[in-house]
Amino acid sequence: MLDRLTFPQPWLSVLLFTTWQFLSNGVSGASVVMGLVLAWLIPQITSGFWPERPVFVKAWRVPAYLLRLVQDIIMASFSVARLILSPRPPRPVFVAYPLSLEHPLAITILASTISLTPGTVSADVSDDQKTLLVHTLDADSAQEVIDAIHNRYEKPLMEMFQ
Repeated sequence: MLDRLTFPQPWLSVLLFTTWQFLSNGVSGASVVMGLVLAWLIPQITSGFWPERPVFVKAWRVPAYLLRLVQDIIMASFSVARLILSPRPPRPVFVAYPLSLEHPLAITILASTISLTPGTVSADVSDDQKTLLVHTLDADSAQEVIDAIHNRYEKPLMEMFQ
């Protein structure tokens, strides 16, 4: 019975509870109870999709990564707006990015990070999970994109997961 009352994904539960409190337009007894129910129920229902618990070796690096991501989203938004408003046509590039990451969650976070940043999108991950296909709206070369992704995102993720 106690196994059914546990939280299989505690961080997901915390995130769900916190998100529910923000969405419920104020903290009340009912919103806390509903938040706790959702924080318990959703991980229970989705537990089959989580074959192994994510292991952050250096979890204290996550806030710095998120801060960098928010900063990059803001800066990329201005860059894309400047590109759209300029008379110079964009130079779109598809890049086959060689992955050093091996953990599936780390690869998913990297692909999501790339897609969240305006002007870039992760298009596909190869079947062997060694290559990530990335489209960028404007770049001088594929190597420039590879270096930027590796230094800004993949290295910190490798430190968090390995």
